[in-house]
Amino acid sequence: MPYDAADKVLERGLRNIWYGICPSNFIGTKPVQLHRCGYRMVMWRDNRGKLYALEDYCPHRGAPMSLGINLGDRIACGYHGVQVDGNGVAVSVPGSPGCKLEGLKATKSFPVEEHAGLIFAYIGDEKHPNPPPLVLPEQLTSPEYSSFLCYAEWGGDYRFVMDNVMDPMHGSYLHKQSHSMSFGEAQAQFQIRDTEHGYVFEKVGQRNVNFDWTEWGETGLHWMRLEIPYPKTGGPGGNFVIVGTYTPITSTMAAVIHWRCRKVEGWQRDAWRFLYKNRLEARHWHVLEQDRVMIEQYAPDARDYENLYQHDTGLVRLRRRMRSLAQEQIREGAASAA
Repeated sequence: MPYDAADKVLERGLRNIWYGICPSNFIGTKPVQLHRCGYRMVMWRDNRGKLYALEDYCPHRGAPMSLGINLGDRIACGYHGVQVDGNGVAVSVPGSPGCKLEGLKATKSFPVEEHAGLIFAYIGDEKHPNPPPLVLPEQLTSPEYSSFLCYAEWGGDYRFVMDNVMDPMHGSYLHKQSHSMSFGEAQAQFQIRDTEHGYVFEKVGQRNVNFDWTEWGETGLHWMRLEIPYPKTGGPGGNFVIVGTYTPITSTMAAVIHWRCRKVEGWQRDAWRFLYKNRLEARHWHVLEQDRVMIEQYAPDARDYENLYQHDTGLVRLRRRMRSLAQEQIREGAASAA
């Protein structure tokens, strides 16, 4: 399949949506450089913990601001001392006070929010500088749920990770030795069910047995959700829910973000969290490692060798949706330029 403009957009990530960037504890008062969605970003906090994010280029000579000095709500370039505030405005040029650079918004800034232990950034274009509301699945906002953040960086295109999650059938094969995915049929028929914010791709006639369904959602953020029933050895609480979102770091590196969630209250919440950290977490990392090894061995052109069948209708719909959004952004950009 030939590489085209839509592929170029998708490779770096769609614009005008929120992306998960990194765990909150990755960023302190020391400026940190991060690569995400085709941008080189710098993030830092002031002494009150407020978070700021800019494109990591000084508007004077393009030096990395991440090597600069934190001045609270602004950062000073380490090369010539130019100060840029959290909105991207050059507020001071010590070497040439009053020059035309002062007061100019010459550096891209990124709106940021923090939820469920993760930093999110809005990646917008010039025509859409203001972000939509960031709406997260209830497992990350409701007090009825307890969750653990799982963050990793994998080699390969982030879209391979999304394909993997939109493929419930691989659980019966790749993860068949897992304590939570050793049950159920090794063959199935699937159906797609539309939802308010996306769709569910699910096995027909099998529920609460294995990795039986995946949901795709668009709520300012693109996210995926699945549910795995637990045996009694998994401790108290409802089914094990995984919420995921995936962010391109480069064309060959992805930020893989999951929350492992369970509906538990009172003493059962404490028991579940203790059991998870002391017994279950290592097992879940083992399952995730199986996915990582498989995905990192994919060739970049692996899709050119595919012969898809009924189990793949969920990921086909996802790919078409992503391509449609990319083409829409291309058309909008062309119309704006005209």
